Amino acid sequence: MTSFPVWPTVSSIPVSARTDEPPASLDNLAGVSGTGRDTGRAPAAPGESRRGGARGAEANPAAGFGFSGDPEQRGEVREDMVHAQRVWDATLAANRLDDAGLVRERQRAETAELTVTAGLLVDGRPGRVAACVDALLGHTTAHVLALDLGDVDGAGAVLHERAGRHPGRVTAWHAGERASWRAGSATWSACRAKLLHLDTAAVHVFMDIDLTLDGDAITPLIARIKQGAVAAGWDEPIGPDRLLAVRRSAALRALPEDSAHDATLLLWQALPGAVTLPVTPEIGLA
Repeated sequence: MTSFPVWPTVSSIPVSARTDEPPASLDNLAGVSGTGRDTGRAPAAPGESRRGGARGAEANPAAGFGFSGDPEQRGEVREDMVHAQRVWDATLAANRLDDAGLVRERQRAETAELTVTAGLLVDGRPGRVAACVDALLGHTTAHVLALDLGDVDGAGAVLHERAGRHPGRVTAWHAGERASWRAGSATWSACRAKLLHLDTAAVHVFMDIDLTLDGDAITPLIARIKQGAVAAGWDEPIGPDRLLAVRRSAALRALPEDSAHDATLLLWQALPGAVTLPVTPEIGLA
């Protein structure tokens, strides 16, 4: 008896309202911290008091260090005042760098990592499902996002067991609808589009369950995408027995709309800037 939730059709599986639009500002990027200036707070509304709460940028920040703000200020020079002046000078210098975008760009470059998901369509063959998922978990750091179509021969149950055992690495969705290439009504394009919309990673890897990795064949592809490629794959032709890593936003635009069968080659041909890497024994394709 099925012990996991099953959606009646692929199209009925809900997706979030998440978009692929870039953040409105660099402030929204993970890992970007403040630079010491209160640039994110709106000016106080008429009658609003800053007392007792977070303060906005002060008109005369130097006053906090014992200075009047007058460049011609004279008086006794104490060691603590010299230290305060140095702190203030360093703050101004940091703010100028921030104004130029250098600080935030450096932080973005240091913290930005391409997240990766391997997308799988499960249409039966439970033994192949187990071998494929286990190899991905053992040889890569990619998240596994799989769509089970009809729990054919118990393949959905195998997938559900892997997802329960590795909740941080495997996400499983189950539809009662069978694949069109298995005498059902769920087309390849509809299934792949659903996986892309369910995914939240920057890079989506198109992969077939017939492909079992005996090494990390994904990382070299991601490296090429980090260098600027829209997509990267192994060897020619690109087909169901080959890996294809694509920037997810580009894959959504290039995905064939009405293909009943595997159309990875059509997707590849529609991607501008795709690169092909030669297959070598070290990449771990089996």
